[in-house]
Amino acid sequence: MISVKKEGVLLRKADFKFEDESVLNPAVIKEGETIYLFYRAVHTRNFSTIGYCELDDPLTVKHRWKKPFLSPEFDYESHGMEDPRIVKIDELYYLSYVAFDGNNALGALATSTDLKSFTKHGIIVPKITYDDFDRYTKVKSELNEKYLRYNRGANILADKDLVFFPRRINGKLTFLHRIKPDIQLTAVDEIADLTDEFWVNYFLHFEEHIFLCPKYPHEVSYVGSGCPPIETDRGWLIIYHGVKDVIKGYEYSCCAALMDIDEPLKEIARLPYPLFKPELDYELDGDVDDVCFPTGTVIEEDTLYIYYGAADELIATASVSLSGLIDELLSYKSNS
Repeated sequence: MISVKKEGVLLRKADFKFEDESVLNPAVIKEGETIYLFYRAVHTRNFSTIGYCELDDPLTVKHRWKKPFLSPEFDYESHGMEDPRIVKIDELYYLSYVAFDGNNALGALATSTDLKSFTKHGIIVPKITYDDFDRYTKVKSELNEKYLRYNRGANILADKDLVFFPRRINGKLTFLHRIKPDIQLTAVDEIADLTDEFWVNYFLHFEEHIFLCPKYPHEVSYVGSGCPPIETDRGWLIIYHGVKDVIKGYEYSCCAALMDIDEPLKEIARLPYPLFKPELDYELDGDVDDVCFPTGTVIEEDTLYIYYGAADELIATASVSLSGLIDELLSYKSNS
């Protein structure tokens, strides 16, 4: 098994009203010598904004805002902006997040040229009822019955964990998102192509867009996107979360897979065990127990730093050898 070092707690809630409940699940990007964190800050009654801090190095906070960096402005995000991720594509920063209106949780997008001001583009994942989802997907094949378990009765299906690849693939903007229990992949020439007609055709061929499905015991309940994919010379390194039922509810673990560079739907390898899972007090006991929820990474030489929400209460960091992780993955090559 690959050795992972738990580096400890990076960020706890501060004495600021906008984050008096918890801080968690940061988007992370390095530019120059500075590491930028855009994190979910939770106020009373689970109202989330995006907080902001800068790091001197992967484990040292240099500067932290005392107010939200981004706050809800529109009806589709009126009850919160949650779980951001960030990448840079074609000189534009893409900040994806979950927009929550009190009933629906859906992936939304904001972009920036300078990491200072962001333009919101609204929800970019499909707004589809379960009845329509069931009708469209049945045209081609029967899906995993867990789609029924997790989504039946929903007015609008929850579509979360929106994460972009950090460059275009075959000329297309490519992103992951998650309708339980699997992770799906979508690719378009431009964001404007994500029309209602596009999504109807997408669901008519839904099985062609499934990226990762639960495979091993630690992810048996469902999987979800984690950190933005990392391009390596052996494939796309995917750091995602896997979930399994436990006595108290669910256990969220950090997981790893390797996907083909040109055909990212093709799985090269996957760890048959969690990269790391809840073991420490701050991961086992919090607002939601038993959670390690990875959302961002930084690479320093051969060290991969993974930033994650621990027990939905604070932000922690783990580190692992990048080359060692790739080698470990390749020892578990997929049969397909």
